[in-house]
Amino acid sequence: MIRYTYISLLTLFALLFSSYANAALRIEITGGTEGALPIAVVPFGWQGSGAPPEAVSEIIADDLTRSGRFAALDESQLVARPHFGNEVKFKTWRFLKVENLVIGNVRRTGPQQFEVRFQLFDIFKGEQLAGYTIPSTATGLRRTAHQISDIIYEALTGEKGAFTTRIAYVTADGANKNRTYFLNVSDADGFNEQTILRSREPLLSPSWAPDGRQLAYVSFEAGTSQIYMQDVFRGSRKLIASFKGLNSAPAWAPDGSRLAMTLSKDGNAEIYLFDVATRNLKRMTFNRAIDTEAAWAPDGKSLIFTSDRGGKPHIYRLFVNAAGQRGQLKRLTFEGRYNARASFSPDGKLITFVHSVNGDYRIATQDLKTGNVQVLTETSLDESPSFAPNGSMIIYATNENNKGVLAAVSVDGRVHQRLLIKNKDVREPAWSPFEKRNAKGAN
Repeated sequence: MIRYTYISLLTLFALLFSSYANAALRIEITGGTEGALPIAVVPFGWQGSGAPPEAVSEIIADDLTRSGRFAALDESQLVARPHFGNEVKFKTWRFLKVENLVIGNVRRTGPQQFEVRFQLFDIFKGEQLAGYTIPSTATGLRRTAHQISDIIYEALTGEKGAFTTRIAYVTADGANKNRTYFLNVSDADGFNEQTILRSREPLLSPSWAPDGRQLAYVSFEAGTSQIYMQDVFRGSRKLIASFKGLNSAPAWAPDGSRLAMTLSKDGNAEIYLFDVATRNLKRMTFNRAIDTEAAWAPDGKSLIFTSDRGGKPHIYRLFVNAAGQRGQLKRLTFEGRYNARASFSPDGKLITFVHSVNGDYRIATQDLKTGNVQVLTETSLDESPSFAPNGSMIIYATNENNKGVLAAVSVDGRVHQRLLIKNKDVREPAWSPFEKRNAKGAN
């Protein structure tokens, strides 16, 4: 039946994997560097024997450049290499016409223990904008570098950085009946990839819990769709939905107390709420159409979902009170013949979704106040858009040369990135929530 087309499309991507290679994601900026603000990141000093385990300043420079908001100067352009604030000669740096300068130092404090100190300066004002000393370990230095990038990004833009966050995604190895699927988690820059689960059957729809410690996802390892909840760090997992028919599209509530999901246990695909503590289910939609792919508003007071109740797949919004009672139902999308797989921006002002343009499937956003739709991508088979937790970028899956790749686009459509793994198809991306910081001030 035609009405099932959009559900089939979502699962089709996961069934077309071809190969797998054990390599980290490699991020390429493919557009949008024009207008990026130049910033000087001086190679950090090193106090210790041998070489530091990570090039902290290089990671910071890459993070800031990857954001599309900044362009780190090449080392050959640096006029000096200070490591401490009293070594900075602002008059010298002003000749570069660069507004901001990052300096720092890495010091070994014990076996596998380090202290990273950095300072961010406004060159023209001659003022320190941020400065911290952060304890770290050998294995944690890359994450410490991302933490510093977050602090710098927020100090210069007023927005929280998302460099310490992670992404979940699905890959596969082999072909046909010998195919193995992998649920993976990596840092936002593609490093430190970890396999959370391996399965001989498809894995779909990873969804992060708000604490960043658990993933809900769909597995077909029992021969039919089931929804699991799994601890990312410990590996333990629980089966939470294995009803007759469809069990799909889990989505965590902002407070972590409930999961929205699609079940067809009563004969038709409908949206249900699952209470994590009591395991009680509550049906939220009642329509002969297919209702699926629910996503929560940041305030937890409404859900958006895909439905073909109007004849074609479109996005609808259902308001929900604290007790889980249904409120007003409102259709959000009207442009085009296909709109699906929507999710909210962190501030709740935008939604992103898959939007059909002349037969192509592209990533778009809609302003919920004005209703204006902006198409952000120009490829033809885009799917699974997911906002960064600071709302600056949207990660999604697409097809390139008959191979699944991840890509990202800024919310204004200006910055484009491609996230590649050699000889590897990648699908179903989901961006994690923010995590807490641990730093103390430095002068």
